[in-house]
Amino acid sequence: MIRIELTSVYVDDQEKALAFYTGKLGFRKKTDVPAGGARWLTVVSPADPDGVELLLEPTGHPAAGVYKEALVADGIPFTQFAVDDVHAETERLKGLGVVFTQDSVDYGPVVVAVFDDTCGNLIQLAAVK
Repeated sequence: MIRIELTSVYVDDQEKALAFYTGKLGFRKKTDVPAGGARWLTVVSPADPDGVELLLEPTGHPAAGVYKEALVADGIPFTQFAVDDVHAETERLKGLGVVFTQDSVDYGPVVVAVFDDTCGNLIQLAAVK
């Protein structure tokens, strides 16, 4: 059976990303080892420390930067994180200074909101009712 063990998000600066993803979003650092000129740097949810890891991957390849810029210009989130209550999480994150490009919106079966991760990405929060 195939399972998801690792996924990634391209970041402009790994140290800045680590500070945001741990300090603002509440993830925990799992792996941090040198990898060439960068680091193999992952974070996990404290709710599932042995679950899926998120690799904070440097935006090294020229195509990655163009791709990220195009998504942001069109208002499209790079990835999505699940939460129990989008409204409450949006307010909590705003209190920490996180900038939202879309406040929480109830679409019936799902509630979503979109924020800027300060590392070149829009990230969507979602809760399925």
